[in-house]
Amino acid sequence: MRLFEYGGFPPEANYLFLGDYVDRGKQGLEVICLLLAYKVKYPENFFLLRGNHECNSISRIYGFYDECKRRYNIKLWRVFCDVFNCLPFAAIVDEKIFCIHGGPSPELKDLQQIVQIKRPTDIPDMGMLCDFLWSDPDADIQGWGENDRGVSYTYGTDVVGDFLAKFDFDLVVRAHQVVENGYEFFGKRQLVTVFSAPNYCGEFDNAGAMMTVDENLMCSFQILKPAERKLMGGFGSMMGARPSTPPRNKGT
Repeated sequence: MRLFEYGGFPPEANYLFLGDYVDRGKQGLEVICLLLAYKVKYPENFFLLRGNHECNSISRIYGFYDECKRRYNIKLWRVFCDVFNCLPFAAIVDEKIFCIHGGPSPELKDLQQIVQIKRPTDIPDMGMLCDFLWSDPDADIQGWGENDRGVSYTYGTDVVGDFLAKFDFDLVVRAHQVVENGYEFFGKRQLVTVFSAPNYCGEFDNAGAMMTVDENLMCSFQILKPAERKLMGGFGSMMGARPSTPPRNKGT
């Protein structure tokens, strides 16, 4: 709710969320129900991507199953899992900003592969769909590397650069990892990780962040400080260093 209080409640502002709405929190049901209600009410202003926790195998282990069972029943959890299987994996903002939960995949050769994903679908243990939700950037490697999570890959700055060049994007926006300041650029500022939950799990002293994109595709970041830092205020604002995209003809 604090994010909406700052950015404006739909449909005053458009929103794109990058996944991981449930697990590791006490109010997963309230969060996912609110988001789905906004999606139903304002389908052209509100968009939800799938995260790695939006699947039955992960939400069964990391808290959402137990929350549903404790507060309602297991049937409700199964219904939510059916909904999760229908969520999209990626979004593109004005043809230039590619948004996804984890990152690209070595199996992605053409964007039509994303368009042609048949939903509903579960998440396999390997392959393109798995990579979309589980892969992570790694500044210490070139190409694709082994992921310490034990699933999917890590990718270097060269992979991000090649991906942007191949598909004519300016920026990759992803989530999936806690970052201290709520957002963190990677490589040559061609990728940014955005994490909106401050004090993650009550164990981290991280800030949360929300990225705003204006009509010129200039990105800025609003920071939600950790609760322990009350003297620092609620939201702050910091402009990103990504330059605006030159105007393009709408017909191209």
